[in-house]
Amino acid sequence: MTGTKTPFTPETAPCGKKSAGERLVDDDGYGLVIRDQIFDCGCRRIRHEYHDGSIHLSSIRHDGKRVKDPIQPDHGS
Repeated sequence: MTGTKTPFTPETAPCGKKSAGERLVDDDGYGLVIRDQIFDCGCRRIRHEYHDGSIHLSSIRHDGKRVKDPIQPDHGS
């Protein structure tokens, strides 16, 4: 798997606060893509794309509570 880590400018985190952070992207080259956004406030947004085309999305606030996050556009990074 190849992985990249890139910083991002402040955007709305799952807790509702504006926060910067890092995007982590891992890709196995065969269809598995893991995208994590880790916000400086401690929140996390996760997107897993599997080989069969299915997608799993989850958002977790900095206090550990899962939240229903509106679907965000995929910036491909």
